[in-house]
Amino acid sequence: MRNEIVITAEGHKGTLERLQTEFSAIKLWEASDRDAALRQAAPRVRALAHFGHAKVDGKFMDALPKLEIISNFGVGVDAIDLDAARQRNVIVTNTPDVLNDCVADTALALVLNTLRKFPQSESYVRSGLWPTRGAYPLTTSVGGKTLGILGLGRIGEAIAKRAQAFGMKIRYHNRNKKDVPYAYDPDPVALAKNSDVLLVVTPGGAGTAKLVDAKVLDALGPQGYLVNVARGSVVDEAVLLRYLQEKKIAGAGLDVFEHEPNVPAAFWTLDNAVLFPHVASATVETRKAMGDLQVENLHLHFAGKPVKTPV
Repeated sequence: MRNEIVITAEGHKGTLERLQTEFSAIKLWEASDRDAALRQAAPRVRALAHFGHAKVDGKFMDALPKLEIISNFGVGVDAIDLDAARQRNVIVTNTPDVLNDCVADTALALVLNTLRKFPQSESYVRSGLWPTRGAYPLTTSVGGKTLGILGLGRIGEAIAKRAQAFGMKIRYHNRNKKDVPYAYDPDPVALAKNSDVLLVVTPGGAGTAKLVDAKVLDALGPQGYLVNVARGSVVDEAVLLRYLQEKKIAGAGLDVFEHEPNVPAAFWTLDNAVLFPHVASATVETRKAMGDLQVENLHLHFAGKPVKTPV
């Protein structure tokens, strides 16, 4: 008999297929009455497979009193109330490491595209402007610039290695200093002041909400660039938009937004912003690896073994 799980939202197709094949799955997003679906599942369900940004709070957990594990698809667990899970002895797992390289690749792509304006220059060719207006305007070199990494975790370190290969200098800020050969700044404002490019890769959640605010952007200044591959919530989006419009910073490369997939239309017209639709880990290989790890954690738990990647 297959173990029964609740899947919170529609996610990666291959992983959904595995979850529905290897477990008896309740697809919560298809339920016409979510509360009724949870009440029906409550006497049996011990596991939750979570996708996306929907909140899994204490009330949600209490609706499944036999819940033992929440297996999350992705590294970020800011949608899950970890304190509530801890109070209820619910294990939370995520999918770290398997996406480090792809996210780091995307971060460097955003740095390159934002400083060199490659998307805009390609549009210049496609629009037929090259023959009539001449050469595309000069842009900004990456080599020799200082990259300030806000959140030097495993992904941040992978970004740093790539950036060094492009001739960039590295600084960072974490809550605690690390044994790394990079200069440390005591707070985000100091990091921004000492950087040409501020790259945000810190976790999301209440503790980092609007961490990059007007003070940080003022310190970055009109020659500085912001790149965000973390969570939209980490940056004060309204302030960032105004600073880009008023040229108070030189530009921004954004893979994440505060209310994605809804991006403020004012961003679309900015020539000093490069916008990606949250694709940092979006490769066939990486998403499969994430799904495999999510499913493996569920199987390990149901087998009475320690999970592989507890949060």
